[in-house]
Amino acid sequence: MQIGNVEIKNNVILAPMAGVTDLPFRLLCKEQGCGMLYSEMISAKAILYNNKNTEDLLKVTSDENPIAVQLFGADPKIMAEIAKIIEERSFDTIDVNMGCPVPKVVNNGEGSALMKNPKLVGEIISAMTKAVKKPITVKIRKGFNDQLINAPEIAHIIQESGGAAVAVHGRTREEYYSGTADWDIIRQVKARVSIPVIGNGDIFCVEDAVKMIQATGCDGIMVGRGARGNPWIFNRINHYMKTGEILNKPSLEESKEMILRHARLLIEYKGEFTGIREMRKHFGWYTSGYPHSAALRNEANLIESYSELEEIVNTRLSLY
Repeated sequence: MQIGNVEIKNNVILAPMAGVTDLPFRLLCKEQGCGMLYSEMISAKAILYNNKNTEDLLKVTSDENPIAVQLFGADPKIMAEIAKIIEERSFDTIDVNMGCPVPKVVNNGEGSALMKNPKLVGEIISAMTKAVKKPITVKIRKGFNDQLINAPEIAHIIQESGGAAVAVHGRTREEYYSGTADWDIIRQVKARVSIPVIGNGDIFCVEDAVKMIQATGCDGIMVGRGARGNPWIFNRINHYMKTGEILNKPSLEESKEMILRHARLLIEYKGEFTGIREMRKHFGWYTSGYPHSAALRNEANLIESYSELEEIVNTRLSLY
């Protein structure tokens, strides 16, 4: 798949997720064959005002390419200015978040609130594509609510304004992540535009990925919640696409090894105090469905050091 002048070696992509797709998690997904990574979403205004927390969010390593940095904001001038300021960094594309459903973002007219303002969508993308040479892409939703389902129209505006690709989550803002994603809206977007269309929503296994491509004709598939605690999903989807064979799920030993490696990466980049505390939620995702997983999660939520995590993983974790 090609996004502007950026070649994507395979079309299985990691979705941007706040509090999840930080650098350590992205590295694990990349090692498992993820075709393109996305950063957590970053406020354009926060960069403008030199917010100290944004620098960590913007950090990208040479092992991650191709990677998109995702910005959110609603002011075309600020979005274009920030795109220009950060363009020389080592990411490959700049993505605009028009899908975040969180009230504090939406109430500011940003994220999925932009689905209600097609004119502003065009102004933002046009301003950004004129300001930088790197491809500008956009992540949108099905619509804002059931009364405003307009993803095909918004995608067309994005294309006409110079956007290089669009990712579509098959839910409205009001649905958040509930119910079932509407893949047919992705098919409708694909029929409306000629730029690459990336389908997003409810890809939790190899079979889901295959069904989405068959149902929508999308150019790429974007895995979000299905990758939490499961970076292997990228390798498993890619392997099936190449061979038609479904790989076995990771063994207990592979799971243990991945959990501890994830923790070590978090500690390396964030220090033990922060890294271990952030690892608690990942531990919950990795062990979901395991015997006594609720009790294990409760234990893990109290750990404060790598050695404590190692103790739980090596002595308490079992698949059966």
